[in-house]
Amino acid sequence: MQKKYTSLGLMSGTSGDGVDASIINSNGVNEFESIKDKFYEYDDNIFREIHEIKEKINSKNDLVKLIPGLNELERKITLFHAKIVNELAEKNKEWFVGFHGQTVYHNSLEKISKQLGDAKLLHQLTKNKIFFNFRKNDILNGGEGAPLTPLYHQLIISKKKIDLPVCVLNIGGISNITIIKKGIGSDDFSSKDIGPGNCLIDSWVRKNTNKKFDIDGKISMSGKKNEIILEQAQELYANRLNKNKLSFDVGDFDISFARGLSLQDGAATLTEFTANLISEALTENLSEHNIKKILLCGGGRKNLDLIKKIKRNLSNYMQLELIDNYKIDGDFIESQAFAFFAIRSHLKLPISFPNTTGCNKACTGGESIET
Repeated sequence: MQKKYTSLGLMSGTSGDGVDASIINSNGVNEFESIKDKFYEYDDNIFREIHEIKEKINSKNDLVKLIPGLNELERKITLFHAKIVNELAEKNKEWFVGFHGQTVYHNSLEKISKQLGDAKLLHQLTKNKIFFNFRKNDILNGGEGAPLTPLYHQLIISKKKIDLPVCVLNIGGISNITIIKKGIGSDDFSSKDIGPGNCLIDSWVRKNTNKKFDIDGKISMSGKKNEIILEQAQELYANRLNKNKLSFDVGDFDISFARGLSLQDGAATLTEFTANLISEALTENLSEHNIKKILLCGGGRKNLDLIKKIKRNLSNYMQLELIDNYKIDGDFIESQAFAFFAIRSHLKLPISFPNTTGCNKACTGGESIET
């Protein structure tokens, strides 16, 4: 029997609203048990600073120009994570911490994925073994550094004995899919980002209200899409450069085409745009594999208007349902995944594959600090 480890995964996604924390017990291969999940919301200052600085970063040169501000924000984010670790993690060598950090810039073409989070400081403050920098090795081996969660998707789908083939649709700031054809031990799965998730809608709501996102899609439900603007935006997206990218950043999309619309109509137009891109990508990627079941996870699954529009656009034979229906909490899959990756990093097992990130071989990931 393979040894099991306890690991705490910490994930702050593109929404930048807080940290998902998950404790799991796993052998890093084919066994896992979810112990605890908890969300920690950033205070308003950290939330605001994350989004303000992300809007200023459009290239790797901006990362250099903004070093003082990035360093200060990184310290605040690390201190926030340290409080979580000290609350949840035990102090012994059998406990690991998978520390993702806060992504502020991801550009697969430039081979850069920048997360804010000082692993050395986190270790000093918590005395736990910290695993971090999970995307670096994938990028060094020709990959795009994302998506990383497919391997964990395969594990939980297999353990829950969900019929294959199946597609996992994660709607976070960015939307991505994992296509799983076979269970644990097989590399017959693939993944890619397919477009915006919540990022456009969230950005519109933040700029036009004091809210962080469109709760349940109520704002977009009260508006009316602008057909002309929507058609133009979709045409521009269809004719974009670099169509073969496997990963996106929120900076790849912007809300400028909705400028001048009312709060409600802008939200309705951006929601329709997002839903159309997601449903088109699902149809394009799943039809050839004859996949009928789509399991939905991520914060975007709570936007009722977005999900309604995606369902409306899908073929009748495609079944879209919540992953929560299988007793899997759709809010914490990524934080659980980074707990799992910390264990695999310790065991020097791969976390990314050619069919998921475009790397040239199966790649291990993560560095560690323990002394």
